[in-house]
Amino acid sequence: QAQLVESGGGLVQPGDSLRLSCAGSGRPFSGYAMAWFRQAPGKEREFVASINLSGGTKVYSDSVKGRFTISRDNAKNTLYLQIESLKPEDTATYYCAQGQRGNGPVEMSTTWAYWGQGTHVTVSS
Repeated sequence: QAQLVESGGGLVQPGDSLRLSCAGSGRPFSGYAMAWFRQAPGKEREFVASINLSGGTKVYSDSVKGRFTISRDNAKNTLYLQIESLKPEDTATYYCAQGQRGNGPVEMSTTWAYWGQGTHVTVSS
């Protein structure tokens, strides 16, 4: 069964760094663009970053640009999100998404066909 499984979340302090992973299986990983979204309690799901098939094109939301880095290792079927200088407002469940539909905007959650179950990040002192 095809699936996406996120990991790497947890409780961290402000200023810490964290790397989230998303392992894909059941579909040809290198054949899909991928993205990270996040959803804070009581808020809508928000675009974080996207990456194309080869990893050569990356798009970031303005709110995370400069602190977040998206990358992928197609040989390992894994997507990553490196987060630096974590802030309390980064507290959210982080989801990976796969399979951009046509030319839909990467910033819209409806553009993406497949989703993982999420990994939660809490930033608190």
